[in-house]
Amino acid sequence: VNRVASNRTSGSAGWAESALDIDHRGDRSWQRNAVRLIEADARRSADTHLLRVELPAWSRWAGTDGTETGVELYLKDESTHPTGSLKHRLARSLFLYAICNGWVTENSTVIEASSGSTAVSEAYFAKLIGVPFVAVMTKGTSPAKTALIEREGGRCHFVDRPGQVYDAAHRLADELGGHFIDQFTMAERATDWRGNNNIAESIFAQLECEQHPVPTWIVVGAGTGGTSATLGRYLRYRRHPTWLCVVDPENSVFTPAYEAGDGSVTSDAGSRIEGIGRPRVEPSFVSQVIDRMIRVPDAASVATARLVSDRLGRLVGGSTGTNMWGALALVAEMVAQRRAGSVVTLLCDPGDRYTHTYFDDAWVAAQGLDLAGPQAVLDEFFATGRWQLPAVAHG
Repeated sequence: VNRVASNRTSGSAGWAESALDIDHRGDRSWQRNAVRLIEADARRSADTHLLRVELPAWSRWAGTDGTETGVELYLKDESTHPTGSLKHRLARSLFLYAICNGWVTENSTVIEASSGSTAVSEAYFAKLIGVPFVAVMTKGTSPAKTALIEREGGRCHFVDRPGQVYDAAHRLADELGGHFIDQFTMAERATDWRGNNNIAESIFAQLECEQHPVPTWIVVGAGTGGTSATLGRYLRYRRHPTWLCVVDPENSVFTPAYEAGDGSVTSDAGSRIEGIGRPRVEPSFVSQVIDRMIRVPDAASVATARLVSDRLGRLVGGSTGTNMWGALALVAEMVAQRRAGSVVTLLCDPGDRYTHTYFDDAWVAAQGLDLAGPQAVLDEFFATGRWQLPAVAHG
């Protein structure tokens, strides 16, 4: 365009010489089929279940009209996705976004900076549409996670330190002529937060016939920040009075960044609760749509994951423990205020991926985690409905 502009010819005939027609039309059959395959997978998978968590009798009381009311607690069971976690939704959105933007083609290698559930789900979708997938991760990643990625056809590329994964992913994309799909940047923009069967729309549809169809609180953790951004935007777009609470594990910078209003906060430590918590504020973390944040000690996350597993009769992951700790605290607050309503949180992934960590007493001890304190809080909650954290000495 600059070349044409610099060689313009004036006069009645010169205008035609500046005309330019660039035709990039090509065969879009691969893209159409890739989208079809992903959409077909979504239809086969249907929706995930919304489980009602039974609470003791103290959660019920007589309303002003004499009928029974109280607080209800729900778990959105995202472990029933084909790849077993909440990240299945994100991976689907990321792939559709990249394909429809023309970034992923039949000749692309897809690269991601992740050793967790997102990489497992992305490997699944890469195999579904027939492109190679590489997950960049640290050498300390558990063999169970790498095995899940490799089972879905992905390849694992190892680096020494967590902070190296981003540069390594960019470098691999350049070397392989591939596409760095970048969940931490693209999560909040790849998902249609206005609807289109996102997790927010699904929750409200499933609550429609419940006693409290519009929840008082929705509680989620933040890894990329994409889920909290989707939920927060949807609540505002649909004009729901629901509040959004984000729970955050130890060593994550999301809470201090939210408190200080400073997105430049970083940390050298990584989160022990896989899938949530970050050493930097990711581009997809939209703090303005969050109404409240609760920092959850790692010991509380593990203790609650074990308790939920016992009550459900199947293992759940550590991030579900983090979610439930925050949700139970809010339930207790509502009961104390005699505020009837519902609280919804997420069952993010199954706990059988963590049998050698969160459910291993030797690992817990090696991490210096004391579960007795959080367990006492949980026992008191289920016995009385009160949420009594121990006093913390300052100074």
